[in-house]
Amino acid sequence: MTPSFQDSQPLSGDAGNLRPTRALSVSELNHQARHLLESSFMQVWVEGELSSFSRPSSGHWYFSLKDRKSQVRCAMFRSFNQRVRAIPKEGDQVRIRGKVTLYESRGDFQIIVEHIEPAGLGALQQAFEELKRKLQAEGLFDAARKKPIPALPRHIGVITSPTGAAIHDILTVLSRRCPAIPVTVYPTTVQGKAATSDIVRAIEQAQSHGVADVLIIGRGGGSLEDLWCFNEEAVARAIAACRIPTVSAVGHEVDVTIADFVADLRAPTPSAAAEKISPDQSQWLRQLAEQELRLANAARRSLKRLSVQLEHLAARLRDPRRELQEKAQRMDDLELRLGKAMKQKLERWDVRTGHLAQRLAMQSPQKQLTTSREALGRIEERLFAATRLTIRQQRDRMEHLAQTLNVVSPLATLGRGYAIVRGPTGAIIRDAGNLSPGDRVSARVAIGEIEAEVTSVKSGPE
Repeated sequence: MTPSFQDSQPLSGDAGNLRPTRALSVSELNHQARHLLESSFMQVWVEGELSSFSRPSSGHWYFSLKDRKSQVRCAMFRSFNQRVRAIPKEGDQVRIRGKVTLYESRGDFQIIVEHIEPAGLGALQQAFEELKRKLQAEGLFDAARKKPIPALPRHIGVITSPTGAAIHDILTVLSRRCPAIPVTVYPTTVQGKAATSDIVRAIEQAQSHGVADVLIIGRGGGSLEDLWCFNEEAVARAIAACRIPTVSAVGHEVDVTIADFVADLRAPTPSAAAEKISPDQSQWLRQLAEQELRLANAARRSLKRLSVQLEHLAARLRDPRRELQEKAQRMDDLELRLGKAMKQKLERWDVRTGHLAQRLAMQSPQKQLTTSREALGRIEERLFAATRLTIRQQRDRMEHLAQTLNVVSPLATLGRGYAIVRGPTGAIIRDAGNLSPGDRVSARVAIGEIEAEVTSVKSGPE
């Protein structure tokens, strides 16, 4: 016997009281499942291959993500997908961020997508930001270290693929703006693993070549993966160390690479790079034409002014022969005036010389010498007479003084029989009472000296 559907229903209670439990409605089940999913998965990143992509008139996107074993439905509403730069296509490998949920009406498990990007973009973007922060901290982005781009380059070097669109755009712009500037292309691959070392080698080759005074480094547009070689550290450091001023021209205007930050100048496109570093030939020609016109006008004005001056000078110019005749006549006049003046001068000097000779004769020193000599003789005679008189007067006075001195001289007194007596001590004896019998005395007489011994003393007046 085949069991019925009712026999298969779950039972509750003990074995003696079996009865069916309350069943959930489909809506309740889906609602609970949705709540469980949304509370368990707040936000997820999922990577896979895009398939079944559709874009209805509402503007929302619906698609599936799949790998080799499974797939999941996704919905990206218009408010989110309007921010996506490039619309994905069937078969793209993408990476999405969104919320896990359940579409209750159909019971479909799905992801509400908020962001979509090509697969691998997140890791590349993270590597980009890390390298950017590192090089910026080292100062490789500083404006102070950037070299000025020459206003008129003598030689332009281009580091790019020789077969890409970038070299065609650069050469087209340069040939239009200033074809006289020579261009050297240093070929390199600009995509793939080998591109990094190729670009570094091309930069070194341009420096060793030594002809270019500005370098354009770049390529045309592409995905982040295509442009990644210009985000490599080796390329960035090679550009920073390059002795030649560099212009980064990678991708389109919206593309930004590490090379843009390190280079001395960033151009949004290769064509723009050629525009920035090359002078405009047509503008130069216009400026030259304007300068030529201004120079011609200035030359005409100058010639006209000089012509007027020449006419004035020609009118003022005299016949040189007449001028010479007048100069010769004036020279003769001056010669005659000079001879006459010299003659008058000599005559005046002769007269003055005669006057001076007369004055000199009148004031001759010979006469004065004779007069002075006579006066000197008279003075000499008077001096001799006065001297003799003075000597005679002094001799008379001296004789008188000698006589006076002789009168009061003690020798004269001694000559009259007096003596000077000195006691034992040598003192002059004026009082006899100062001596005693037996004392030795000396007596100075007019001629000679007497030594004697006192035998008796009589004191007092006689």
